[in-house]
Amino acid sequence: MKIIHEIGNRDLLQRKKTLFLCSKMAPISKYDLIFGWVDSLSKDDCVICFNSSELEEEVMKALLVNQVPTILVVMNRFTDKYNVQIMKAVEENRILIIVLERDEARGKGTTPRLRNEFVITMADQIVCGYINKNGSIFPLLAGQNNVRYLENEMFCGVSEDRSPTHQRWKVWEDKTLLRMFYEDMGIHAIKKQLNRTYLSVKNRIRAITLPVEVLKGREFEDFVLELFDLNENNLYSLLEWRGDKSMGEVSPVSNTYPDFVIEYKKGNIRKKFSIECKWRVSISKNHKIPLFQPEQILRYQEYAREKNQEVIIVLGIGGEPSMPENLYLIPVDALQEVQSKPSLLKQYMRKEVSKWLTFEELCKPLQEEE
Repeated sequence: MKIIHEIGNRDLLQRKKTLFLCSKMAPISKYDLIFGWVDSLSKDDCVICFNSSELEEEVMKALLVNQVPTILVVMNRFTDKYNVQIMKAVEENRILIIVLERDEARGKGTTPRLRNEFVITMADQIVCGYINKNGSIFPLLAGQNNVRYLENEMFCGVSEDRSPTHQRWKVWEDKTLLRMFYEDMGIHAIKKQLNRTYLSVKNRIRAITLPVEVLKGREFEDFVLELFDLNENNLYSLLEWRGDKSMGEVSPVSNTYPDFVIEYKKGNIRKKFSIECKWRVSISKNHKIPLFQPEQILRYQEYAREKNQEVIIVLGIGGEPSMPENLYLIPVDALQEVQSKPSLLKQYMRKEVSKWLTFEELCKPLQEEE
């Protein structure tokens, strides 16, 4: 491992540092112990943590809300740049973000194991929230004399099972939860504010908020719509914009349709385009993970035939959903060929990502395919 980038207050490296470790599948019954430890810390402490699992991310948020100086370690690149609590901590010099890259395959461990080995050397003390003895963390701690296991300690806080349960959520509670959720304050702060159980808070968040992946998809849809300049340009009209709606496993057939339908009108020319938006962080090496599943491609092609409409896939790769690094316009009938010959993807790439889309540009990939 090697450090390739640092963001924030590098002076935190000179402090006495505590590394927080926790197995990925920590039971929710351990949350009281873990967050009780977080609440025992002060501005005089300094904690090294990760955010690669749900609980690690929640601990990081609790540390930042409590204004505990924090060193966040991430792999390859830092992507959570819009986290409200992280931005505040950077402004107030309360955080250092260290970006690691795996430089060589030391031993036979996976990347998380190599990361943990590297970061353990940075810490003066190690605090373990919950450790699975069959996992990868437990063997790393053998022989270490600076390890504290929280699960072996008694915690005098309110027991999780004594907190109010099975109570109907009130409107003011939902409003408070949403505000705190979108301010990235985390489930611990929400639990303390609303006196609910961790499980109740987690379930309510899932029920009334959009998953992160859905939010990213919506953000990319917004970016694509802006390329049509709908507010200023009366050449384009937005006829349909379909949102993915569901109730449990029940969802409408329209969820499988393209995201929106755009109509172009100028003089005697009238043409409709169905647009499907997809954003991906990256393209997998050797293209082992396909951008589109075969059944997806068949659904789009069937839709194009049934509706007698051109379907264009607008594919964003890299950057952020609101501003991808690369953008591709792919006609639906070319998808299978692009999947089988990834080198063909280049011919559908836009030279200027954020330039307004023209009618000629939308027709170009269709003409090339013919």
